[in-house]
Amino acid sequence: MATVAFIGLGNMGAPMAANLVRGGHDVSVFDLVPEAVNALTALGAKASGSAEQACSGAEFVISMLPAGKHVESLYLDQGLLDSAPASAILVDTSTIDADTARKLSAAAVEKGKSMVDAPVSGGVAGAAAGTLSFMCGAANPEVFEKVKPLLLDMGENVFLAGGPGAGQVAKACNNMLLSISMIGTSEALNLGAKNGLDPAVLSDIMLASSGKNWVLEVYNPCPGLMANAPASRDYEPGFMSELMLKDLELAMAAASGSETVTPLGGLAYSLYNRHVSGGMGKKDFSSIFQAIESLQSEG
Repeated sequence: MATVAFIGLGNMGAPMAANLVRGGHDVSVFDLVPEAVNALTALGAKASGSAEQACSGAEFVISMLPAGKHVESLYLDQGLLDSAPASAILVDTSTIDADTARKLSAAAVEKGKSMVDAPVSGGVAGAAAGTLSFMCGAANPEVFEKVKPLLLDMGENVFLAGGPGAGQVAKACNNMLLSISMIGTSEALNLGAKNGLDPAVLSDIMLASSGKNWVLEVYNPCPGLMANAPASRDYEPGFMSELMLKDLELAMAAASGSETVTPLGGLAYSLYNRHVSGGMGKKDFSSIFQAIESLQSEG
């Protein structure tokens, strides 16, 4: 079992850290919210008064923070890159821009340390169930192999996408596709309903046909069709629309930086931007179904 420091106990970080505790690891935790720390210590984690204290003696340092500026501040401005043990492997599971991930990896290498970017897919439910997918970028494949068993205690799938920043690029590509799939499925269901079809029957038809996709299988956006889906809980997340917008912003930045044309990604960004600006940011990203219905009414 490993000695782990876990920094950031939000909606994703808390259940991830909890799974490490349940897996028998020696986990020290830190978060700016004392209640979040207390919840983990009740499960068996060790409370720390600072990120630096949490890292004392750690073999692995895992961070799960909201955005690139927070990750850069933690490791560079607050000096965690310097204070973490020389032998510790640093693993950032936050979803951030690839350039920041590359910058941090390069800074780690300069100090003789190793850093892996390992953003996740699967949402809060996947974090709680331990079924996340990790998309990793690492300068050294051997370092990735050392990290992989630990990540498998928090997820089911662990991929090495490439070098530093590659995990972040993979996450941006995945979530851009997810947003497009969610919008397309919502459009199809709305089209069918407006032409007299029962959305439940149409969903079954598409699930057995070439339109089959993950959204239809486990995350149907039409209310009342899938008991465990956010759509049947007034679109309580789940995965908030504002987080999908953030991921689409990262995808658009990657597209711009590489001069890649992403017309559907750009349209998805515009629709989610409009949706969030309309006050739906805290609702699940599947609530874009309601936005499609609203566009239909406006039309």
